[in-house]
Amino acid sequence: GHFNDALPVGLRNLPFAIQVGANDGAYSRNKVAAEWGRKLDELQSRDPSGYVHFTELHAGKGHWMDLEDRKAIPWMERYSREPLPKRVVWRQSGRTHPRFYWLAVPPDKARRGQEIVAEREAQTVTLASTNASEITVLLNDRMMNLDQPVIVRAGEKAVFSGVVHRTVATLARTLLERSDTNLAFSAAIAVTPR
Repeated sequence: GHFNDALPVGLRNLPFAIQVGANDGAYSRNKVAAEWGRKLDELQSRDPSGYVHFTELHAGKGHWMDLEDRKAIPWMERYSREPLPKRVVWRQSGRTHPRFYWLAVPPDKARRGQEIVAEREAQTVTLASTNASEITVLLNDRMMNLDQPVIVRAGEKAVFSGVVHRTVATLARTLLERSDTNLAFSAAIAVTPR
């Protein structure tokens, strides 16, 4: 597929392979693939534990790569999906979404260019965003001990501190949203990050 207005910054936790024939110039596929490879290289150089990727422009090939692109299969087999990564980088493109991993924003407040970086360590979640007015942190017992107090920080400021209550309603809602038990959450904390 073509990247259109998508951005690579959200691929931090998703191993990503880009392959195209070096002579496949339709829609500038070869140029865009090379550009995305460079962008992912740069992102990984700044964040070495994220942005696993490989990019290959197959020399002498057009749109049909004579099955040289099959090398993606053994490459992909080395990785497993991590549904609850400790660090999430979410930047909204032209098509906005209300939820990404264990973060959510109200659908009516999702905006193009909105960026949220979230990290969790032990019982603390740290958020960074310059343009999100409300962020919901979704939690479950695989992420942290919900029987103990949780702290949510926006930069250095604590915007929430306390025990989070699990609810059946939150669990049911998040399960219905994705139909994925790995992405079902029993607790939610809505905060204003500023």
